[in-house]
Amino acid sequence: MPRQPATQGDQAPKTDRIPCNVDYTRRMTDTPASQPAPFDANLPHHAKPKLRPVRGFPAKAGEQMVLGLADARQISDKVVFTMPAAQLILPMLDGNRSIDEVVAAVGRGLTRPVVEQLVAQLDDAGLLFGPVFDALVVKMRHDFDSTPNLPPASTAALAEQLAVKELGESAAEAQKAEVGATKLRELLDQWVDKALEKVENPSLSTLPKAILAPHIDYPRGWLNYASVWGRLRVVDRPDRVVILGTNHFGEGTGVVGCDKGYVTPLGTCEVDGVLVGAMRKRLGDRLYQNRYDHEREHSIELQIPWVQHILGRDDAGNFCKVYGVLVHDPTVNAGESYDGNGVALDPFIEALRESLEEAGGTTLVIASADLSHVGPAFGDQQALAGEEGPAVEFRNKVFQHDRDMLNLVRENKPDELVSSMAWQQNPTRWCSVGCIVAAMKAVEPSTVEIVNYAAAMDEQGMGMVSSAAGVMS
Repeated sequence: MPRQPATQGDQAPKTDRIPCNVDYTRRMTDTPASQPAPFDANLPHHAKPKLRPVRGFPAKAGEQMVLGLADARQISDKVVFTMPAAQLILPMLDGNRSIDEVVAAVGRGLTRPVVEQLVAQLDDAGLLFGPVFDALVVKMRHDFDSTPNLPPASTAALAEQLAVKELGESAAEAQKAEVGATKLRELLDQWVDKALEKVENPSLSTLPKAILAPHIDYPRGWLNYASVWGRLRVVDRPDRVVILGTNHFGEGTGVVGCDKGYVTPLGTCEVDGVLVGAMRKRLGDRLYQNRYDHEREHSIELQIPWVQHILGRDDAGNFCKVYGVLVHDPTVNAGESYDGNGVALDPFIEALRESLEEAGGTTLVIASADLSHVGPAFGDQQALAGEEGPAVEFRNKVFQHDRDMLNLVRENKPDELVSSMAWQQNPTRWCSVGCIVAAMKAVEPSTVEIVNYAAAMDEQGMGMVSSAAGVMS
C-alpha cells in the first residue's frame, strides 16, 4: 500500500475573537464528516490534554476560512479543521492545564464546550498524546519493521494520476500500475529533453562523485531534477547510490540511517546491506534508532525513480542498491546533534568514508536538497507576488542570498557555508544545509559546478521554494 504523500502546509490566519456559535471542527475523510468523537472528562489525556507537534494551514469550508491542523510528524494522516481563533487555544494544550484552566487562560468569550469538542476531535485524529496516538505509533513501527523495503508515497501518487488521465478511474489496478510506470518514464524523458535542449554540455562523460538535486515535488522542481540527472544518461553505472536527505518530519536529533530499500512504480532498489552493517559497526545502533523517521520522508524517495530510470539495471536485472540517510542541520549546534544524543555530522562523515572504502567499487552520492523557503506560508510578513517595490525587493534579496550561499558550495567551502548560515541565522530557511555539507565533506570533490538554479512560487504568492542542480567531481 502506498504511503501517505508528504505535504507542506501554510501558516494559519490570525484572529482575536473566538466565535462560539459556529461548528467549524471536522475531520477530513473520504466520506461525509463524521459525528464528533465524545469528550470524556474521566480520561486523563482529555482532562489535561497535551497537543502533539502539528502544522497549521488555511482552508475554506464553503465561504468560511478555517484552520487545518495536520500531524507535523506525519504519523497520523487525519486532518482537523477548526476555527482560526483556535490558534489561541492550541498553546494552552500543554498537558498541565485542565479544560477550565484553558478556558480561563484564553478568555475572549471562549466556552468549555468549544474546547471539549476541539480536544475530542484532536484526540480522534491522533493529534493529542494518548492511547489513540500510541496505537498509531505501534502500527507504524510494526509495518516499517515487517518489510525489507519502504513502499512509495509521492511517486505512487504521481504515477496513479498519469494512469488515470490515460485510462480513467475505472481501469483495473494492474493496468493502472503498468501504464502509470510507462507514463512516468516518458515524463522523466520529456523533462530531460526539455531541460537540456539548449545547454552546451548535456552529458557527463564520467560518473561524478556526487550530485546536488532538489527534493521539491516534481511539478515544481522538474527542471533542476532533469538538469542534473539528464547529464548522467551515458555515465558508467555505480555499484551503489548513497542518498543524503533532510529530516522534515521525524524525531531524530542527529544523522538518521535507514536499513530499508525503496519501492517506486518503476521497481525496487534494494538496500545496500553491506553498507548498513559497516555503518552500524562504526556508529552503533544510534544511527538507526530513529529509522522510523524515514517512513514518510520524501527527500529520499523522490530520487529513486531517477536512479532507476537514468542509471538502469545491471546484467542480472537489478537496479542500483541504495543507502538512505537523513542529515540534521549543522548550523544549529555546530554539527553536533541537537540534544547531544544523536549521531553528530563529523563522526558520520568519517564513518561513511571508511565504510565506502571498505565496501569497494563505485558510489554515487546524492545531496537531495532544497534551499530557501520564504513567504507568508513560512512566517514572513512580506508577500511575494506582484511587481510592487517591496515584493520585488524581497524576492531579489532571497535570490541574492541563494547566490551568495551557492557560491560557497561552488567554491567547495562547506565549513564556511555552515558558519555563514549560522551567523546569519539561516534567514531564508535553507532546509538542507546538512546533506549538502555532508556530501561535500564525504566525497571531497576537486570541483563543484552548479548547473542550474530555480525557484517555484505558488499563484497566490504565499510561498516560494528554491533549489539547485549541481555536480561534484
